[in-house]
Amino acid sequence: MRMSKTFAVVFALACVLLGCASRVDNARVALPPPIESSTIGPDDVFRMQIVGEKDLPEEYQVSSDGSVDLPYIHRIQAAGLEPQDLARVIREKLVADKILKDPSVIVTIKEYRSKKITVLGQVQKPGSFPFASGMTLLQAVSLSGGFTSIAKTDRVNLTRKTKSGSKTVILSVDAITDGHSPDIPLQAGDGIYVGERVF
Repeated sequence: MRMSKTFAVVFALACVLLGCASRVDNARVALPPPIESSTIGPDDVFRMQIVGEKDLPEEYQVSSDGSVDLPYIHRIQAAGLEPQDLARVIREKLVADKILKDPSVIVTIKEYRSKKITVLGQVQKPGSFPFASGMTLLQAVSLSGGFTSIAKTDRVNLTRKTKSGSKTVILSVDAITDGHSPDIPLQAGDGIYVGERVF
């Protein structure tokens, strides 16, 4: 009996010293994998090239209503389209209006300003930040200026939109910075909330 009590005390002390008592195991968290989305949205900036038309401007920004003004064809709706779909729409319009016979149109995205992530709670600069492909949880925290001195870094909420709604999981940033867990890839629209430590 005494032996088992001694073991229990030693185990509890070891857990406290190693931080295993409250740390979340990120590997066991059922977070849906991020979904890559390349659809164009309001405020996004893209490059358009029409092969052979060298004097045209190349850079354009989608307006807040999702439309964009382009040479020859004026205003068209761009929001909700993939870059290749927008290129096809532009080409078809140029042909239908008899502006060019067989144009080759290339559309590439320069900046997805419509895609953001949100970081709130105990960070230095809470708010929304532009999402970039490949962004991770640590990078999002860095964009928000890092944690405050009272941030609960071992239990950070991450909310992700899925096809069936939204899902919130609890993650340990400490496990990532300590090297016990890989960084968490984000997707556009993710919301991060950092709570306050209880002393």
